[in-house]
Amino acid sequence: MAATAERVILASASAARAGLLRAAGVDFTIEPAAIDESRMKHGAQRGGDSAIDCASALAAEKAKAISRRHPEALVIGADQILVLGEVWFDKPADMVEACAQLRALRGRTHRLETAAVVTRGEALLWHAACAPEMQMRRFSDGFLEAYVAAEGEALLGSVGAYRLEGRGVQLFSRITGDHFAVLGLPLVELLDFLRERGAMLS
Repeated sequence: MAATAERVILASASAARAGLLRAAGVDFTIEPAAIDESRMKHGAQRGGDSAIDCASALAAEKAKAISRRHPEALVIGADQILVLGEVWFDKPADMVEACAQLRALRGRTHRLETAAVVTRGEALLWHAACAPEMQMRRFSDGFLEAYVAAEGEALLGSVGAYRLEGRGVQLFSRITGDHFAVLGLPLVELLDFLRERGAMLS
C-alpha cells in the first residue's frame, strides 16, 4: 500500500464484517457508529420504504457519523435487514425470541437485504446493495434444541439467530446470492473500489 493511502475505518461492531476485511488483507481500524437504528427502521416502514432502501440509509448514516469525526478517512458503513414476506426481523432480544425466529423461518425462504457504502468527509463515494435468498430446511424440533444449546447466547448477535460461518449453515437447504453479502458485506465489489481509490495495492 502506498504511504499516502487514505485511512480506512469500518463503522461497525460486527465481528463477521471485520473478519471478512481482515482475511482479505485490508488495513483498517474499527469505530462503531452509535445511531438509533430502531427509529430509522420504524420510520422507513411507516413511510412505505423498501427494506433495501432502509438498509442503504442505515449504512450511509453509520458511515457519515464516523466521517464527521474523521473527514480525511474512507469510512465503510453497512447494514442488513432480514425480510420474511413483509416482516422485517431484528436481532433476537433473548433465547426465547431466538427460538421463535428460527421456528418462523423454518421451511421458508427469506432475504437478507444487504447494503454497504463508503463515505469521505460525509460525501458518498461508493454504494452497493444486494439481497441473497436463504431457504431454511424443515429441521426437527430435536435439531433446533441441539442447535440452540450448542450455539448459546452467540445467537443473540445475529438477526435470524444464525451465523452462516458456523453451525448455522446446517439450517439451510439452499442459498442463492453472494456468500460474502450473507456475512454482511458485498466484499468483492468493495475491494474493487478500495483498489481503484488507491487504498489497496492494485
